[in-house]
Amino acid sequence: MSSSHQYLKASSSKPITRLGDIEHLPQLSENLLALCLTPEYSDIVLVVEGQKLHAHKVILAARSEYFRALLYGGLKESNQPEIILHDAPLNAFKILLKYIYTGHMFLMTLKEDVILDTLGLAHQYGFEELESAISDILRQLLALRNVCAILDTAHLYGLDKLIKVCHSFLDKHASEILLHESFVTLSQVALIELLQRDSFFAPEVEIFRGVCNWCKVNEDIDDKAMNCVRLPLMSVVDLLSVVRPAGLVKPDTLLDAIAERTNCRISTLPHRGLLVVNENVACPRTGSKVVAGELTEFLLDGDNYSYDMDKGYTRHAINGPVDQGIIVKLGVPSIINHIRMLLWDRDIRSYSYYVEVSMEQKDWVRVVDYSQYCCRSWQELYFDTRVVQYIRIVGTHNTVNKVFHLVTFECMYKQKIPKMVGDVICPNYNVATLEKSAVVIEGVSRARNALLNGDTKQYDWDSGYTCHQLGSGAILIQLGQPHIISSLRLLLWDCDDRSYSYYIESSINIWEWEMVVDNTRESCKSWQVIKFPERPVVFIRIVGTHNTANEVFHCVHFECPSSEDVNSQSCSVTVSLGNKNKETSTSSVGSSTSTVEENAQFAETALEAEEVIVPPAAVGNHSNNLF
Repeated sequence: MSSSHQYLKASSSKPITRLGDIEHLPQLSENLLALCLTPEYSDIVLVVEGQKLHAHKVILAARSEYFRALLYGGLKESNQPEIILHDAPLNAFKILLKYIYTGHMFLMTLKEDVILDTLGLAHQYGFEELESAISDILRQLLALRNVCAILDTAHLYGLDKLIKVCHSFLDKHASEILLHESFVTLSQVALIELLQRDSFFAPEVEIFRGVCNWCKVNEDIDDKAMNCVRLPLMSVVDLLSVVRPAGLVKPDTLLDAIAERTNCRISTLPHRGLLVVNENVACPRTGSKVVAGELTEFLLDGDNYSYDMDKGYTRHAINGPVDQGIIVKLGVPSIINHIRMLLWDRDIRSYSYYVEVSMEQKDWVRVVDYSQYCCRSWQELYFDTRVVQYIRIVGTHNTVNKVFHLVTFECMYKQKIPKMVGDVICPNYNVATLEKSAVVIEGVSRARNALLNGDTKQYDWDSGYTCHQLGSGAILIQLGQPHIISSLRLLLWDCDDRSYSYYIESSINIWEWEMVVDNTRESCKSWQVIKFPERPVVFIRIVGTHNTANEVFHCVHFECPSSEDVNSQSCSVTVSLGNKNKETSTSSVGSSTSTVEENAQFAETALEAEEVIVPPAAVGNHSNNLF
């Protein structure tokens, strides 16, 4: 028995409990290869470029729907001993034929034009897996010398993934490909699609010269390629000294470009920019720097931890409408739609601010306006995708003093963005978490932020809840930034049969409050799910008004928006319509989430619990120092 056989031998002295697979695929492939292109047992001859290639109908039909229909589908070719295959390159077809017989193909020793021909045959004869595999290999072989040919081939066969990879490569090497000899070989369709990309980033005068060279070799039908050149992005000097002498642009078109360049806002021009997906472009490595603000050396250093009251942040004085703010200049114009930044957060202060972008520091466009909101710690900002080079962050309010402090700044392009209402995120995940910079700023608990730590199991008479004395105070949660919220969920302490009454309000600035739900006349237990018309929310205030057991209101867990997954526990669902509440479903309290001794000591007043959270009024006075 050959040692090359791959199988598991069962012992003859013991019952067979498991049989292994017997696999002789290498031998099968080798045996079939011996039949390829030989007359032995051949029953069909394929004529390619005048050369006769012997083959076997059953193998061709078994491997390809195309050949199955051709040889056994009742067509006239079914009864012919020879079939002429038109438009099939001989070398590529021989390679494909060997693949049909063996399931194996090695491309690395082949010339690129042969690989592209083989890709075309794989597409023509319906070998989808082979087509995908060759495309994957071509992605790894991309270079300036072959990317144009590969892009044209991908367009010809509709290979969207390969087109995308080629475009990404060309975006990164735009200036180089414009000067490369292969650029003029692009088809008009491929060239137009490339020029229409905002991310095909090179000086527009270079793009114009590249298209001029292409037009010398190819016919620009209806001037479609030249019309993709963004003439208003060029200086008036270039329009007059480079474009006009070329004679490829009509005088009226040239005058329109000059007028648009001169009269329109710079922000409205169709700019091109560098596109880097999911990667921060505001860093020293990309040539970015802070050009306005104080202590500018800290903002882009990537250090999110080593900051205190004296160092580790960039700042500017809040002086009203004349504020220049903090300005970041990117190394090159870049395509972005996301900003991530860290506001100084070593205490519970809040900031208000807005963000503007520009290409030349004159025409500013506001992309985020949080001047009416109270924000803290990490900020996740999204806006319409645009090309920018300058980003200005202007603080408008600090709850402690008149200085705006920014620790870290990042910007990038994100392929996936959350649902937005204007410039505010409408989340489908809980944002009342420590990871999302939420914090409990008023209430009493033995552990800071126990309300937001996600633990809905480990609570008892002594710990695991946040509370306040009935008739005074409240439980106050601040989200890191405004979110569009339409539901919330909370867990009332339920280790016995007590019930609570309460109401909940929301605010964006802690001064103006809007009722979310009024359950002051209801007996509420355990899980509470509140649904209400969506609104921007920063602060949530929960005020207990009654407890059937004592004078303290206890809340174990809070989240917004609500996940509505209460793990089979019963809950009360309240739909709030304006200031009126409609109870839609109420059921009895679920089982207790912890076991306690009957004589366990429970904090009957809020003062009996360790107070670790102070109301914002304690830190609300403005001071004259920088912190």
